[in-house]
Parts: sequence; C-alpha cells; structure tokens
Amino acid sequence: MIKNDADADDFEELNVLEAYLGLIDKEAMAKKQIKDAQKALDLKVIDRYKVLTQDDIKTLVVGDKWMAIISGDVKSEMERISQRLTRRIKELAERYDLPMPAMNAQVDELEIKVNGHLEKMGFAWT
Repeated sequence: MIKNDADADDFEELNVLEAYLGLIDKEAMAKKQIKDAQKALDLKVIDRYKVLTQDDIKTLVVGDKWMAIISGDVKSEMERISQRLTRRIKELAERYDLPMPAMNAQVDELEIKVNGHLEKMGFAWT
C-alpha cells in the first residue's frame, strides 16, 4: 500500500513538473514575441524619424512634451499657493475671531483678577 501511495505522489509530481515546463516554454515564447515586437516598433520609429520635418519635431518636443510638463508644474504650484493662502486665512480668522471690545473686556477682567491676587500677596498699586 505504501508503494501505491508513493507511485501516486510521483505521478502527481511528474504531472506538475510537466505542466511547469509547459508554462516555462510559453513564457519564453511570450518574451520572444515581446522582443520581436519591440524591435519592429523601434524600426518603425527610426523610419518615422527620418521623415519628420522641423515643425513636426517642434510640435513633439515643445508642444507635446515640454508644455505638458510646464502646465503640470504651474498647476501644482498654483495648488500649493492656494493651500498656503487658505491656511493663512484660517490662521487670521482664528486670531481675529474675537472683536476688540470683547478682548478689552477680557483684559479688564484679567487685570482685576491679577490686581486682586497682588493685593492678597501684599502689593498695592496706586
């Protein structure tokens, strides 16, 4: 009975290894197809470069590449400045949230308390 179990395990392992070899072959074939396709694409690009005009090159480099980068940089800088301004406005709104008469009233109340504490400690203000 042990021999039969070992044979079954060996048979299953053999099937798994054969399937693995098949997958390796498929992977190698796919890599070869990708490499061939990349070579064909490179040749087409080189052929296309030969017939580009100066205006085509300007459009590709300046219009499509640089302008996209510059536009993205300007947009991100505007967002950064906008966020900084928003943060600063919130700071100022919190700082000046209390109107001046209310602040003066608080100062007067605190001054009375401080003077009371100073008098209890033996200091008198004239």
